[in-house]
Amino acid sequence: MNLPIAALTKPVSVSFEFFPPKTEKMQETLWECVKRLEPLGPSFVSVTYGAGGTTRERTHDTVVRIARESTLKPAAHLTCVGHSQGEVDDIARRYWDEGIRHIVALRGDAPEGAGSYQPTPGGYAYAVDLVKGLKRINDFEISVAAYPEMHPDAPNAGFDLDNLKRKIDAGATRAISQYFFDVDVYRRFMDRVRAAGVTVPVLPGILPVTNFSQVQKFSAACGASVPAWMAQLFEGLDNDPETRRLVAATVAAEQCRALAADGVTDFHFYTLNRADLAYAISHILGVRPKAI
Repeated sequence: MNLPIAALTKPVSVSFEFFPPKTEKMQETLWECVKRLEPLGPSFVSVTYGAGGTTRERTHDTVVRIARESTLKPAAHLTCVGHSQGEVDDIARRYWDEGIRHIVALRGDAPEGAGSYQPTPGGYAYAVDLVKGLKRINDFEISVAAYPEMHPDAPNAGFDLDNLKRKIDAGATRAISQYFFDVDVYRRFMDRVRAAGVTVPVLPGILPVTNFSQVQKFSAACGASVPAWMAQLFEGLDNDPETRRLVAATVAAEQCRALAADGVTDFHFYTLNRADLAYAISHILGVRPKAI
């Protein structure tokens, strides 16, 4: 019997991204998400860091709570923006002392209203500098960002790929991609990545779309393309959240299964602190609850 084109050929692993909550209600929602996804046994979960370092303590508290109150392995996002090198080093040492061994090292975005990115005086200028600094402090596991459609501040794709290679050469152990919706975008990018001699895992970043108009706006700002076929799929669903969720799960699951058929074995989900879609897609990929 012939297998479907997108049949899974090997087991896959998943990881999840959360953002630190601003309110008690959001804290409850996040923790419900954490506990729902915990039985899936993700390889790690990451917690984001706000523009300009605005979530410094909330990120720290969320990471530490996950480490203490769950079986999950948390990774703390850390950026260059808004801190001196000494302050960033202190944050990193604090994480190490609390048993956090995995950092997602990012340049970070300029604070809202600040215009284009400018390195913080006395701080780490770019992600590659942050990676080098973290490695001087201790032997962290370090993930960095990759951009299948190019970072919006990069002058060209070649420069962007060279920057990724510099981050890996500085000591990063994996890259996590910006989200994308066209599978061929990731395929072409990975051809270029491997041709450049980058051999570490590059996890595809998967964003299940719950609010299409919001994703369109955000994608325009971060340089991710939104295919026309997606607009057609979500057309007329602005006031139908249940159908939107079903469509979102279908789109992301098809995307993941196509990548899995290519041999991709690790997927990173941008959960937006919602467990339902990430859980459903993980199930479709064969990731099922483990005893905890």
